[in-house]
Amino acid sequence: MTKIMEDVQNRPDRRGIPINKVGVNNLRYPINVLDRANDKQHTIATVSMSVNLTANFKGTHMSRFVEILNEHRKDMTMWTLPQILHNLKDRLEADCAHVEMDFPYFIEKRAPVSGAISLMDHQCAFIGDTVNGRDDFTLRVKAPITSLCPCSKEISDYGAHNQRGLVTMEVRCEKDGQPEMIWIEECVEIAESAASAPVYALLKRPDERFVTMQAFENPAFVEDIVRNIALKFQQDERVVWFRVQVENEESIHNHNAFACIEWERD
Repeated sequence: MTKIMEDVQNRPDRRGIPINKVGVNNLRYPINVLDRANDKQHTIATVSMSVNLTANFKGTHMSRFVEILNEHRKDMTMWTLPQILHNLKDRLEADCAHVEMDFPYFIEKRAPVSGAISLMDHQCAFIGDTVNGRDDFTLRVKAPITSLCPCSKEISDYGAHNQRGLVTMEVRCEKDGQPEMIWIEECVEIAESAASAPVYALLKRPDERFVTMQAFENPAFVEDIVRNIALKFQQDERVVWFRVQVENEESIHNHNAFACIEWERD
């Protein structure tokens, strides 16, 4: 005789305290991401998925998070995430849901003089939220850069200190209230064009000379870089919201320097 197993999660809870987010995180999962040059790119995401839990329920159904993710694993885009979010809400009887997928994304890059080809990795994330009937999709892209200090160049008889920085861009794009496509590659190009020079995985000696001189001719504070990126996003009609942070690992100080801008279109 088969024993009927009680669904303990559905027991009532009498403490009267709702939970903002409950779910699973640190879940590694293979996904396909749209690639501007190669149609699709296979990568491994670290996934966090959650919903709210009303005060009257003891617990949520953890297995359903992975079940829903498995149903949508073929392609992950700004159009896929709303489907996952709504499935989470419906099947877990929740009012809001959150999904974050953090993954490495590789872009083929050619050295400026030798033309040597290498792959640069960029840490990216798809972040989806549905709250009060509104769906939001945020793309996060991290791009390494080189910056050369304008002050150091100005006051030194020769040379100037430079450092590697990290640009973190979070951006939402919409058209007529619907998610609009922005490529990861576009965000990387914007970050690199705002910096003193790009960063490469592979450089030969002529390339190193070129990049060093390029940085020297384009000094920029973190304030300059973050403003240059912000201006690009503000001029893009697709962009309805962004947050950009630039952080330099200072080469002559025992601290980092950073600047951040958050903006929303009226």
